[in-house]
Amino acid sequence: MLVKDIMSTQVITVKPETPVKEIAQLLVDNDIKGVPVVDDSSGVIGVITECDLILQNAKLHIPTFIQILDGVFPLGQKETEEELRRIVGATADDVMSHPAIVIAPDATVDDLASLMWERKVNPVPVVEDGKLVGIVSRADIVRLLAST
Repeated sequence: MLVKDIMSTQVITVKPETPVKEIAQLLVDNDIKGVPVVDDSSGVIGVITECDLILQNAKLHIPTFIQILDGVFPLGQKETEEELRRIVGATADDVMSHPAIVIAPDATVDDLASLMWERKVNPVPVVEDGKLVGIVSRADIVRLLAST
């Protein structure tokens, strides 16, 4: 079975400038786990999931420092900057996971399941020729298992 056989083609998307509050409401209103962030030509530039929004309520982990001779060196500075950006973010561009992990419509469902498990992603945008054509989630795989 192929991804195109189980994907949803009616995909709710957001733009990079969409406010976080609006994205949260979209997820709740549509009972979905995440949305692709797309540019003006329907190219997927990122994904926002419930986990990305939950991160906004997480506590910032202050980096540890080490002192060598007269110098103080922060550890994990890049990770802290990224974490801070996502916690205080106000728009999709601020909080999205990027680059987006995507799959082709002709990939197998086995490949999809492996991708979801190994990369810890859900949902996964389906992209063909650089354009969003659908979306798949763990629920789609569970529905497939229930129907066989």
